[in-house]
Amino acid sequence: PKQPPKLRVHGADRDGVRFEGLAACLRWCARAGEGRSALCRDDDPLLSTQIDQWTEWAARIQPGQGLVDLLKHMDAFLASPRAFLVGDALTLADVAVWGSLASMPMWENKLRKDAALANLCAWYDKCSALPGLASAKSAASSKKASGSGSDASGSKKKSDAGGSFDIKLEGATKGKVVTRFPPEPSGYLHIGHAKAALLNQHFAQAYEGQLILRFDDTNPSKEKDEFVDNIISDLKSLEVTPSRTTYTSDSFPQLLAIATKLIELGHMYADDTPKEQMRDERMHGVESKHRNRDPKESLKIWREMQAGSEVGLQNCMRIKLDMTNPNKALRDPVAYRCNLTPHHRTGSAFKVYPTYDFACPFVDSHEGVTHALRTTEYRDRDAQYHWILKLQQEVDPSLPHVNIWEFSRLNFVNTLMSKRKLQWFVDTGKVSGWDDARFPTVQGLLRRGLTVPALREFILLQGASRNTTFQEWDKLWTMNKKLVDPVCPRHVAVSRAGGLARLQLSNGPQEPEVVVLPRHKKNPAVGKKATTMTRTVFLEDADAKRVAQGEEITLMDWGNCVVEGIAAADAGSANANGKTVVTELSGRLNPEGSVKSTKLKLTWLPDIADLVDLKLVYYDHLITKKKFEECDHIEDVVNENSYREELAYGDANTRSFNKGEILQLERKGYFIVDEPFISAKKPVVMFYIPDGRVAK
Repeated sequence: PKQPPKLRVHGADRDGVRFEGLAACLRWCARAGEGRSALCRDDDPLLSTQIDQWTEWAARIQPGQGLVDLLKHMDAFLASPRAFLVGDALTLADVAVWGSLASMPMWENKLRKDAALANLCAWYDKCSALPGLASAKSAASSKKASGSGSDASGSKKKSDAGGSFDIKLEGATKGKVVTRFPPEPSGYLHIGHAKAALLNQHFAQAYEGQLILRFDDTNPSKEKDEFVDNIISDLKSLEVTPSRTTYTSDSFPQLLAIATKLIELGHMYADDTPKEQMRDERMHGVESKHRNRDPKESLKIWREMQAGSEVGLQNCMRIKLDMTNPNKALRDPVAYRCNLTPHHRTGSAFKVYPTYDFACPFVDSHEGVTHALRTTEYRDRDAQYHWILKLQQEVDPSLPHVNIWEFSRLNFVNTLMSKRKLQWFVDTGKVSGWDDARFPTVQGLLRRGLTVPALREFILLQGASRNTTFQEWDKLWTMNKKLVDPVCPRHVAVSRAGGLARLQLSNGPQEPEVVVLPRHKKNPAVGKKATTMTRTVFLEDADAKRVAQGEEITLMDWGNCVVEGIAAADAGSANANGKTVVTELSGRLNPEGSVKSTKLKLTWLPDIADLVDLKLVYYDHLITKKKFEECDHIEDVVNENSYREELAYGDANTRSFNKGEILQLERKGYFIVDEPFISAKKPVVMFYIPDGRVAK
């Protein structure tokens, strides 16, 4: 910042106390927070003084002469190696220095790629993956994406990173803005809903206003408490915290009263026109034969509808707008329908339910929503929204005006977002459920290994643009990899496809030897693992077929080996632990050999009984067509090869992983544990996590 940060403390006994300067403000925030003991280490004079020194240094990390020398000094300090700047856990020292670097474009765009600062870069990446700092960086990314800078002419620059949140809401007043996120509890949230939720939260926070979570529960045939609970859970995962939670069903009595009055005033009429005929008449601007029926007759049928009688079930209530308007959304839309299915909250108290088009304007206004954010697909219905609200205001003049603000829907290639279409996959058994790892639902994506910070960062980078595009998944998974790679442990798995190859090492250890190795060579904080070295080791048979007799290869995390003999194993050959062997190799370890001199660097597993059965699952898109058109049929574009599994053996350490933990299997990629080790009779199930690279 051009000016030192300033902070003023408010409170009954300290109102007006001020702090100035980066170090002072950071220290107060750390000591006033819940993690003060861990961040400041006031219990240890030596550590707390070191933290103070680093915090002072953080203020000096600014572009200009001497910056590179300062960073090199820090890099040398971290070469020890050290996981954190002070002690063995995150402190205010790490937060302060990380924040200074993260806010500096010169670091992000240039210095972060400098090989001479490898230790500092590794420390920075590890800190960036921590949940609290990742969230802070995600929020900062949304501001960078806003393109709020100016070019030489003084005009606003457009960001290449994505969309923009640097947009003012019409009629917005700080402290008075109220937005709402209104999901229908008829399915799980998908990534498009996540964008809407985060966008509404962003504007509520930007204007110091409120965000309402409202469940649009107007169709009891589709809605369940299961979906309500999962939507709340998904929003919690996305770190979206509403100011309050409401339901459209809370307003059912008021909506009934409004509808009754509108019928009396002749603005609504009962109509029993068959569904297909009504659709055709609306399409061609033909008035229903009941459009001008006596309001008293419509009221009589309205009572039948509320009773759920046979006559009531044959009718719906339509609202009179303009049957000749070119905008077909204004051609007398349906306002109420009968439905005898018990409601998940109100039971059988009601037999008639409002449509979204009729309920939404009233509930928005009634709840004090100032800005209704809607995707551009609703554009033709915006005029309908305002017209219906105006009629409702005739009945209740206290209802305030609501501003509508548009944003683009989030679309992805080879992906269906429609809940109705996703429900088809669930109903036909094409997927395991709404949390299937191939689904674009929040739970499906998280189950596949997407991290919440990556999801938030991607969505916030999209901004509030009105331009409709189809996004590639690669960008999202690339962001995810950048957060996962610095902190996930490395382990080994050997595929069982086609059998194994057995390598006999003539100078290998006579008895199994256990060595302790880092789980991540560049990040000591990830911990250590035990690796067993044996005289006989297993390779993937596909790897063995690439080896030439006399060739020197590298056994990863062990050393070089010269392969002296290669032969096909006897039919049905198996070792003492019951593993099928296809190829036999013999060789000797070459401790003096250079890893740089070998062409093949191969993963291996020891010949021990503690190897773990793994099932590695690889997913692909559910549909084969990049952009699904309305004229397409789902059955014609289903990808029948969207699921593939591979059996493998994992090192003994893989039995200790819990569900949801992420690891890298060397030379295979990143995986998330879906079913952890329970017993030797059942394999550990791991899902492959895409890394953004296009498969060759």
